[in-house]
Amino acid sequence: MLILGVDTCCAAATSAIVDDDKLLAQTVINNKRTHSQKLLPQIEQLFALAELSVSDIDAFAAAVGPGSFTGVRIGVATVKGMAQAAKKPCIAVSTLEALAFSYEYFDGVACPILDARRNQVYNALFRGGKRLCDDRALALSDLLAEIRGENVMFMGDGVIPYKEEILKVLPKARFAPRILNMNLAGAVAEIGFEKFKKGEVIDAKGLVPSYVRLSQAEQSAKNGEI
Repeated sequence: MLILGVDTCCAAATSAIVDDDKLLAQTVINNKRTHSQKLLPQIEQLFALAELSVSDIDAFAAAVGPGSFTGVRIGVATVKGMAQAAKKPCIAVSTLEALAFSYEYFDGVACPILDARRNQVYNALFRGGKRLCDDRALALSDLLAEIRGENVMFMGDGVIPYKEEILKVLPKARFAPRILNMNLAGAVAEIGFEKFKKGEVIDAKGLVPSYVRLSQAEQSAKNGEI
């Protein structure tokens, strides 16, 4: 069984293929957020390196958010297109769950954070690989108050702007190393693999972004400001 994973929700554009036993190939570009230009050539290179074609893939997994609204749309649209062309199912994966994936055996709380602007972060909490709350957007101060006293590992692009603020409240907080602090499609593909075995698949039409909150333009329109 072959699963393709794609994640463009954050700074890195990344794609990967896993089979029943291993990660076959993974590509990562974390240099400027030009996903619309780089993603398709990157996926073509991925298939070439793995010596596979789109028709070989059994299911297509996409990180559906939260994250950059534009980045989310690019990844979801690309996966939808490939799945429709191959007539294969899709799998929706939370960006936050993928970020926390490498910390299933961490003895504490895995706390992915993405910079959501407006003094907020996108977050979910995980312990032992189990989800403790839904994906959400909340003030960093509220998050830190919630997890005070816990053994916490932070990961995600929110670490970079907020690390000093975190350490002021949680001086014993731990932070993922650089290679695991970014979104990686290998994690999306691995989660997709497990979801596929459980039958948690959807058709391409059903694969939609999960933004968690409205965009600024949508919020302004809702409030009658535009």
